[in-house]
Amino acid sequence: MTTRPSVIVFDVNETLSDMSPLADAFTRAGVPASLARLWFTEVLRDGFALTSAGDNPAFADLATDSLHRLLTQTSGPGDYQEQVDSIMAVFTNLSLHPDAAPGISALSCITELITLSNGATSVAESLLGRGGVRDEFSRFLSVQDAPRWKPAREAYDYAGRETGQTVDRLLLVAVHPWDIHGANAAGLKTAWINRTGASYPSYFSGPDIEAEDLVALAGQLAGS
Repeated sequence: MTTRPSVIVFDVNETLSDMSPLADAFTRAGVPASLARLWFTEVLRDGFALTSAGDNPAFADLATDSLHRLLTQTSGPGDYQEQVDSIMAVFTNLSLHPDAAPGISALSCITELITLSNGATSVAESLLGRGGVRDEFSRFLSVQDAPRWKPAREAYDYAGRETGQTVDRLLLVAVHPWDIHGANAAGLKTAWINRTGASYPSYFSGPDIEAEDLVALAGQLAGS
């Protein structure tokens, strides 16, 4: 990618938020810490399934229902509302990854920044507010206001309409290869943030840019 984008579109959950505290939250709820990632993955899976069938569910509704069922499956029948509330409180009050605030500040000097999340805009605004970089963003978008969840084309088209840009002038930034694939199919440029040194799945279309974190991405774009 040699042309600077008109707008950088950030995914929020995991891309900006550090979800590692969820492991301790699951332990405090009496279930294995390893189930935190499985829970989040299953919420995404079910959201994708529902949106493929023509629905547009609220992320929080899926998350809380999934937690109730997970706790029942692992601990037996009971009232787990307190544990569910505790885990969701942690999820909605996560911190930014260490590279996120300096990377966002650097990227905001290059072009306009917005978010596009499968979750609520309030979660994104709160996260970025705690990190001191909320004002670097011009818009906070959610698929709740779009026809379908990412990675459906309609979600990315919605971001284009809201910013007044053609999709080829947008750069999606995400840690999820499925998001990169969907954005590529919709015509956006993409940047994969690979903090863990993982291998990119061969069955998804590859990103235009790969960077180890947001600071490194800002360096690449500044030099373009």
